[in-house]
Amino acid sequence: MIPDKAPGEDVLHASGDVKKEAHIPSFEKYKELYIKSVESPEEFWGDVAKDFFWKTKYTGKFLDYNFDVTKGEIFVKCMEGATTNICYNVLDRNIHERKLGDKVAFYWEGNEPGDEKTVTYRELLQQVCKFANVLKSQGVKKGDRVSIYMPMVVELVVAMLACARIGAVHSIVFAGFSAESLCERIMDSQCCILITADGFYRGDKLINLKLIADEALQKCKDKSFTVEKCIMLKHLTKEDEALSGSLSPPAKRVCPDLQQEKQKERVRKVRPPPQVPWNPEIDMCWHSLIGGESEECDPVWCDSEDPLFILYTSGSTGKPKGVLHTVSGYMLYTASTFKMVFDYHSDDVYWCTADIGWITGHSYITYGPLANGATSVLFEGLPTYPDVSRMWEIVDKYHVSKFYTAPTAIRLLMKYGSEPVQKYKRTSLKILGTVGEPINPEAWQWYYSVVGEKRCPVVDTFWQTETGGHVMTPLPAATPMKPGSATFPFFGVVPAILNESGEELEGPSEGYLVFKQPWPGVMRTVYGNHERFETTYFKKFPGYYVTGDGCRRDKDGYYWITGRIDDMLNVSGHLLSTAEVESALVEHEAVAEAAVVGRPHPVKGESLYCFVTLNDGINYNQKLEAELKKQVREKIGAIATPDYIQNAPGLPKTRSGKIMRRVLRKIACNERDLGDVSTLADSSVIEHLFENRCCTAV
Repeated sequence: MIPDKAPGEDVLHASGDVKKEAHIPSFEKYKELYIKSVESPEEFWGDVAKDFFWKTKYTGKFLDYNFDVTKGEIFVKCMEGATTNICYNVLDRNIHERKLGDKVAFYWEGNEPGDEKTVTYRELLQQVCKFANVLKSQGVKKGDRVSIYMPMVVELVVAMLACARIGAVHSIVFAGFSAESLCERIMDSQCCILITADGFYRGDKLINLKLIADEALQKCKDKSFTVEKCIMLKHLTKEDEALSGSLSPPAKRVCPDLQQEKQKERVRKVRPPPQVPWNPEIDMCWHSLIGGESEECDPVWCDSEDPLFILYTSGSTGKPKGVLHTVSGYMLYTASTFKMVFDYHSDDVYWCTADIGWITGHSYITYGPLANGATSVLFEGLPTYPDVSRMWEIVDKYHVSKFYTAPTAIRLLMKYGSEPVQKYKRTSLKILGTVGEPINPEAWQWYYSVVGEKRCPVVDTFWQTETGGHVMTPLPAATPMKPGSATFPFFGVVPAILNESGEELEGPSEGYLVFKQPWPGVMRTVYGNHERFETTYFKKFPGYYVTGDGCRRDKDGYYWITGRIDDMLNVSGHLLSTAEVESALVEHEAVAEAAVVGRPHPVKGESLYCFVTLNDGINYNQKLEAELKKQVREKIGAIATPDYIQNAPGLPKTRSGKIMRRVLRKIACNERDLGDVSTLADSSVIEHLFENRCCTAV
């Protein structure tokens, strides 16, 4: 499962100061702790649990489970009988026991340079208590579901922790989602209240959040589900902070009317307050409600397996799945993964660029960092606004030492070369992380060499909404790096690779990635549909949690995530990974980004249809196409030679930056019925791709 010793070939060892102070200083120590976590999970996780407050101790098994559908209902239980409160542990405990009240919890950096705010742990607790009292005054109680649809402001963290404090279950919907998506999630989880904001800017783009929220609530009503209360934060509206108690300052750029299109040019002058649609029967103002509330609110003690939050992720049927996580196991797992994977120390400033609307933001902006008493950057804007140096400006401004971002952002910034990065010092950086998808080796090398100057370890983390936290990842000082590899399992995680028949493969192999036993942070069910939970994750291979991802294990025991199983192509009986072909294409100096999908072929079964986005200033021609085909052939083999390569100046992406390969498959097959494309960031790219399709006569 794990090699006896760390490999010495084909790996990178970053220099710097990480090793001498690391929590896990060597491969030998990693292996010792890993064996303990698998063979004696109660002892391993019991040591972790000692750092937290428990109102009552657990009475049963530390971790009890069934992963085999043939033996009964699937379940996972952690620390059954224990009671605690996660909000108490991430705030009160840090303030009262660890004396961190005056420590900065968040440096908030707004969309516009100059919009900024510093929030300490004590200030955060005061605001959480006040808003928890607001929720209680509105009738919200333990177990109720609360929908949150907000931009990246500190009040988003306040809202989710206020829910956790009173035992309510938060269901956060990414603020880039449509009214239909919001409506669907509100109805599925039967939310009793919606918390939103007037609007926000992402770069130059205005998001009319309250308008979308109102449309969603009307859609709910039309479907016979009425949400009777909506709390709105004034974010774009000028507000007297001394009276409002708001933690986020008024945005410098304010919209005169949220019901009108904003002007195209950037406007920095002070504008009149926006005209926000308002329904006095259900709408309430955050600032008015919170003003008179007490700064004290006793936490509600929750059972270990009480639900903490529901977060929706896409499903193969098109209907989103409400992934449900519970209190204690999730708290232990996010706290320990954050501490060890980022090798967190008390003087670090940490920055995760994700949105809290995704699992990365839940686990590694809110719960994991706060559980460790960390100082984090909370960023509202875009990596390219107002220019492509924004990220590195922020790194220098706050002396960021641990930086966590997505391969999509790395590839985007790669297009502009090293000069925008090297304008800034970045000497504070110690560890770089990636999340969201497998990173291609070229992007990894650029990140490691240009951003980190070959002195910062790169932790390429693999995990899912369902896993709660990192499950496969390097550890900064313990595991030598291979560019693009997820390396080894985290503590308590037992991976296996299966073939199509469900047989475990040994040694170097490729197949389905599964896990043989649970870890504390794994999801417990699909909200309201346990049967779907069992069918999706456990039915195909009884006895295993099925990730849905393909995986390769090399001769050194390193794991390589090859992409979703439905992103695997069967060409003439050979299983090919789309990620592997994409990586080969992107290694060409002309290519900035690539996406590969399968297209039916009467002889080969499937043919490879490739979309490539070129670097600025590069023209697409037959010579380049021939070079790209040759490169793939040389990197992977003749069987992987692309049948079609289409120049794609833009690719269809969600607002979180993920490529919608489902749409690309339709384009490759010239099928215009695309299904729901409401989550696309820019739908105009679709028509351009259809107009410039390759000729596919076969």
